Amino acid sequence: QVQLVESGGGLVQPGGSLRLSCAASGFTFRDYHMSWYRQAPGKERELVARILTFGGWTNYADSVKGRFTISRDNAKNTVFLQMIRLRPDDTAVYYCYANSDKATTTYWGQGTQVTVSS
Repeated sequence: QVQLVESGGGLVQPGGSLRLSCAASGFTFRDYHMSWYRQAPGKERELVARILTFGGWTNYADSVKGRFTISRDNAKNTVFLQMIRLRPDDTAVYYCYANSDKATTTYWGQGTQVTVSS
């Protein structure tokens, strides 16, 4: 059974930090590119950050560059999103997403809420 389980969300004040984790199981994690998306109320889901299978290449949405860092641990089947200098407009549900060049199936996590508010 494939699972992507996000954790680490919560309420944080502006300027604060959070670290999201996404634990994967049920598929060959190292063969999958991993991404974080987010969706704010009334807005479309957007790509936040992406990391390729071997972890050597990453890209970020312009709005989070310099503040967010994506990383992965293939030995632990986990992808992370370190977020610093959080702003109220970072408030959203954050989703983990997996896709592969070797398979057509993609996977989504259930999401974790991040709220940035004073």
